[in-house]
Amino acid sequence: MSSLINGFKKMNLPNKLTCIRMVMVIPFVICMLAGRAEGASMVISLILFIGASITDTIDGHIARRDNLITNFGKFMDPLADKILVVSALICLVELWRIPAWIVIIIIAREFIISGFRLIASDNGIVIAASMWGKSKTVSQMILVIMLIIYFPTGPMHIIQTIVMYTALALTVISLIDYLQKNRSVLSMQD
Repeated sequence: MSSLINGFKKMNLPNKLTCIRMVMVIPFVICMLAGRAEGASMVISLILFIGASITDTIDGHIARRDNLITNFGKFMDPLADKILVVSALICLVELWRIPAWIVIIIIAREFIISGFRLIASDNGIVIAASMWGKSKTVSQMILVIMLIIYFPTGPMHIIQTIVMYTALALTVISLIDYLQKNRSVLSMQD
């Protein structure tokens, strides 16, 4: 345990924020499911999710501003985003707030991109997130926030539905864009 703490202490600030975001998933999921994201549970879940989401913006800003971009950060930052968003979406399926088929498409996209990243990494290439990928992440985070608050009917439910299908569209577009730009990665395998 002490070596883990020492390793954390040696990390730069953006990488620490990425690790903190990953750890925040645990209390978030517990709060979402134990309290069914209602009342105080909903408020705490919302605070945890927004706090974790904000670390994504902050760590990237600090890394670029202070030239602290590392291969660890390039790999772990998108992974932390995936863990946070996918965990939230799975909780929301459990709570009947989003259809499972949409979450399956989102998760499938993440597996495909992660596979590409691993192949690229094995060949010494680190692929950073694209503008489409970042837009997809932001739209999914907004969707999760709206579904944590949740409006089962009325105008806000219509807006939630629009945001849900926008996030789905950006998920598919970002996948197509990623595959198109990085198709050479597949030719690196025998």
